[in-house]
Amino acid sequence: MVRQVRSLKQWIEPLDKAEAMAEELEVLAELAVAEDDPESAAEVREGLAALDAAVGQLDFQFLLSDDDDGRGAVLEIHPGAGGTESADWAQMLMRMYTRYFERHGMKFKTLELQPGDEAGIKTAILEIDHPFAYGYLKSESGVHRLVRISPFDAQNRRHTSFASVFVYPLVDDDVEVEINPADLRIDTFRAQGAGGQHVNKTDSAVRITHEPTGTVVSCQSERSQHRNRESAMTMLRAKLYQRLLLERQKERDAIEAEKMENAWGSQIRSYVLQPYTKVKDHRTDFETGNATSVLDGDLDGFIDAYLRWMGARTKQQADS
Repeated sequence: MVRQVRSLKQWIEPLDKAEAMAEELEVLAELAVAEDDPESAAEVREGLAALDAAVGQLDFQFLLSDDDDGRGAVLEIHPGAGGTESADWAQMLMRMYTRYFERHGMKFKTLELQPGDEAGIKTAILEIDHPFAYGYLKSESGVHRLVRISPFDAQNRRHTSFASVFVYPLVDDDVEVEINPADLRIDTFRAQGAGGQHVNKTDSAVRITHEPTGTVVSCQSERSQHRNRESAMTMLRAKLYQRLLLERQKERDAIEAEKMENAWGSQIRSYVLQPYTKVKDHRTDFETGNATSVLDGDLDGFIDAYLRWMGARTKQQADS
C-alpha cells in the first residue's frame, strides 16, 4: 500500500507541477500581449522552455512501465579482463555514475568499495534511493568496453579494458523476499583500506552467504558492524529478489542475457578515446562523439534510446 501511494505521487506531483506552470504562463502571456511588455514576453519564453523540459521528463517517465521501474536501485561495478587497466576503468565508471546521480539529484550511498591492488577499484556497490532509479539504470547492466592510450603504459600504447555493471531493484518492506535466518552464514572480519591499512581495529565488516543459492554479499563501508550488517542484508534482499524475477520469467531476457563473459565480444557499450572519440551502445546503435561528456555523467541519451528500444522490442514480442 505504501509503495502504491508513493508510485502514484511520482506521477501526480510532476503532472500537477506541469499543469500549474502552464496556467501561470498562460496568464503571463496574456499580460505580455495586453501591455506589450517585452520583459514579460522574455519571461514567457524562458517559462516555455522549462515547461517543455518538464513535459519531456514526463514523456521519458512514461517509458518506465515495468513493475519494478519505480524502485530505487543497487548498482555493482566489477573490473574484467585487463588487470590494472580494467580496475582503473571500473573506477572511471563509478565516477560516471556518481556524476549522473548528482546531475539528477539522486540520493545515493556506497555500500561497498574495494580499492585495486595498484590503481582503480576491485568492486563498487552503490545504493540509489530515488524514484525510478531502477527504471533509469537497468539499461546499464552488462559489459562496458574502453579503448584508450594507457596511462600505465610507458610506451603509450592503446589498450582495451572491460568492466561489468549489474543493476538490481532496491527492495523495500512491501516486497516479500523469504529469507530463512538458518540459511545464512554471517562472517565478520576487519575492514581493509587502501594499501592494506585497517579502517578500524574491530571486526566491523560483514559478509553474508545465502547458502541455498550461494549468493554472497559483503559490506565494510561503515565503522559499525550493525550498520554494515543492515547494508549487506539490503544487498542480499535485492539480489534474491532479482533472482526471483528471473525465475518467474519464461525467457531469460536482458538482465540474464547480459551476464556474459566480461571480455571481448560481449560488451553492450564501447567508449573509444583513441584514435577518435565515440561512445556507442551496441544494442540500440545510439552513439555520440562527446565521450568526455558521457564520462562526466551525461547518460540521458543512452538511457532514453534503450527504453524506447526495449519498448519497441516488447511490443514486437507481444504482437508476434
